[in-house]
Amino acid sequence: MELQNKSEEDAGVKRSDVDLNDVTKKKRTRKSLIMNKLSCFRSSDYGYPTIEAVDGHGNVDMESASTDKDHYPTHLVVMVNGLIGSAHNWRFAAKQFLKKYPKDLIVHCSKCNSALSTLDGIDVMGSRLADEVTSVIERHPNLQKISFIGHSLGGLISRYAIAKLYIQNYTNQAIQENGNHTSVASNDHISNGKIAGMEPVNFITVASPHLGSRGHRQVPMFCGVRSLERLGYHTSVIVRKTGRHLFLKDKANGQTPLLVQMANDSEDLKFISALRSFKRRVVYANALSDHLVGWSTSSIRPRSELPKLKNLVRSGRYPHILKEGASNTTKQEKSTGPQVNSRKTTTATMEETMIRGLNKVSWERVDVSFKGSKQRYLAHNTIQVNTPWMNSDGADVIQHMVDNFLL
Repeated sequence: MELQNKSEEDAGVKRSDVDLNDVTKKKRTRKSLIMNKLSCFRSSDYGYPTIEAVDGHGNVDMESASTDKDHYPTHLVVMVNGLIGSAHNWRFAAKQFLKKYPKDLIVHCSKCNSALSTLDGIDVMGSRLADEVTSVIERHPNLQKISFIGHSLGGLISRYAIAKLYIQNYTNQAIQENGNHTSVASNDHISNGKIAGMEPVNFITVASPHLGSRGHRQVPMFCGVRSLERLGYHTSVIVRKTGRHLFLKDKANGQTPLLVQMANDSEDLKFISALRSFKRRVVYANALSDHLVGWSTSSIRPRSELPKLKNLVRSGRYPHILKEGASNTTKQEKSTGPQVNSRKTTTATMEETMIRGLNKVSWERVDVSFKGSKQRYLAHNTIQVNTPWMNSDGADVIQHMVDNFLL
């Protein structure tokens, strides 16, 4: 009887051991499945391997790992981060570009303006970026073409940098045909200026405050409340020189604010001519839920010319893209901004000047809406897919950018 009881106890222990082992295995399997699902978010490869060359300053140039060793890409894509950002913010997008164009592109995610160095002012950061791009080109002597993609403040930094890198290079034939230098500069198709000696192709900005952050509803988080907008203006010193530039407060010695200057060519820097040298210029703008950069400033349009949201339709292939195509493109000098009136404020006058100047060249305008998305309140970063596990809904915007990219 004792033997039987002992046998039954041993059997019970064995069965419990088996049960525990099964439970443990199931937990491990479940954990493994969860980790596999999450691994794509943790992995810096995002499912596509690349070769990354790092120089002595920490700059990273990314190429596809599938590229033939004897093949050298000829098109440089420079990606520029926004305020308090870093080169890593563009990593997901960089992978998508290299996945689509493995033999053609080298992607450089700019490192020279990151974290607190993004508070140094647009001119300082633009000059740094210009120097950085020059060093990248020196490392890759086979490069022939160049494109820029900037997120938020990165779009303004890029605009300053290309003016520093712009090389005026009009053909004698074009000058003879048009009679004088000025008429050549006024045509998108005649100017064949270079950027750092390269052929300029795509200039793309994503949620960039081209008209600055000063003015009614240019910073949506202030909800259009004038007292909050004035408070933002007066406290912009928190972000130092960059804040003064964004809020158009840099008027030392009677000079116009830098962003207003950047809407036209100057004697030293040809801001508009540099933009004109690119084959295409594109602005991606959040129509809703971007709390930092308003729809007007990011799409270079006065509020009176913004389309009605109810009239915009979603694209089937790109669910967060609204009304894409020729009907959403403003051509050269078509938009002149608000009508002149005697009661216009200084801010409105500067805004009109910037809109008029920047619209001397044509822009493709791509409006974006994350309405209905759980990530809509993070729209400013989601449009870039800044952090994939938080901003994954913006992947179709990046794909739209990739699919429409000119090589």
